[in-house]
Amino acid sequence: MIKAQVRVTAIAALALVAGSALSACGGSDAGGGTTGAGSADGAKIAFLMPDLASTRYELADRPLFEAKIKQLCASCSVIYQNADSDAAKQQQQANSALAQGVKAIVIDPVDSAAAATIVKTAQSQNVPVIAYDRPIPATPADYYISFDNEKIGAMIAQSLVDHLKQEKATGGILQVNGSPTDAAAGLIKKGIHSAVDPSGLKLLAEYDTPNWQPSSAQEWVSGQITKFGDQIAGVVAANDGTGGGAIAAFKAAGAKVPPVTGNDAEVAAAQRIIAGDQYNTISKPIKIVAEAAADVAYQFAQGKKPAGKTTLYDTPSQLFVPTVVTKENINEVLFQSGIMKAADACTADYATACADLGIK
Repeated sequence: MIKAQVRVTAIAALALVAGSALSACGGSDAGGGTTGAGSADGAKIAFLMPDLASTRYELADRPLFEAKIKQLCASCSVIYQNADSDAAKQQQQANSALAQGVKAIVIDPVDSAAAATIVKTAQSQNVPVIAYDRPIPATPADYYISFDNEKIGAMIAQSLVDHLKQEKATGGILQVNGSPTDAAAGLIKKGIHSAVDPSGLKLLAEYDTPNWQPSSAQEWVSGQITKFGDQIAGVVAANDGTGGGAIAAFKAAGAKVPPVTGNDAEVAAAQRIIAGDQYNTISKPIKIVAEAAADVAYQFAQGKKPAGKTTLYDTPSQLFVPTVVTKENINEVLFQSGIMKAADACTADYATACADLGIK
């Protein structure tokens, strides 16, 4: 279990990294710009998100990105589109944004391979592309901003493995991965295997969830419950949606819900952790990546070339470090920090459980 001192250190480190990274990319010419500040007045910036299956894009990423752009440039505008898990639709949205004269494109790709065409088309028109959350391995974008997805996979899986060993659990693990067309999901999957494979716990089965759909995860897990029954000691799910699907499968089968992981710290996931249905999630404050992406996009719109903190897939990158959240530290990490409001999670059904954890 996470020690209090480690938790505080992790939060402080995250704040330090985020602060230094955002200050490094905001306002100043991090890579030797070609034009002065103010040259982006009136610029249009595209913000292209991948799906509606994850609530975060409409509820958090979009408003946070738009607010930061408006703060940086009152006369700039954001062209927002969501592809609803359709790669062809996202291609059309990118083409439309280019036709409208955007100065930069920030894209969270539906299909990381297919997005290479968007990168090539934009760059041929001298429009920089910032890959957001999910990388584009085949054709390097101009920049990549995300939390460290491989580390996310390793952290949620190791947290589960440590818990199962502490509880002296017997049986094996189900692994519910993300979309096979999402390069970030591939990194999370790699990270999960780095913790599960050497753990000594048997990997019963694994599944790549098309488009991250919770209903697909639920259907697959239902089949595994029929096959393995009480041999399932835990489930490593790559995000909160697939984790929620897994939990729903156990409840529908009338079976005891084993420890299940998640990632994204959605409100519904926080509620499941508070209620004891979900074991962990990952806190990766969207404000950090959304504002960093806005800073970088604004620099590109000014004709500057911001420098990366590291390189991934031959792309200058900023990769932020997340925090594992369990019932033990959820109050501190999500609520006391201000990342999530208690009123949003502690509705009537969860009020007693929230009070027991000191969440107010």
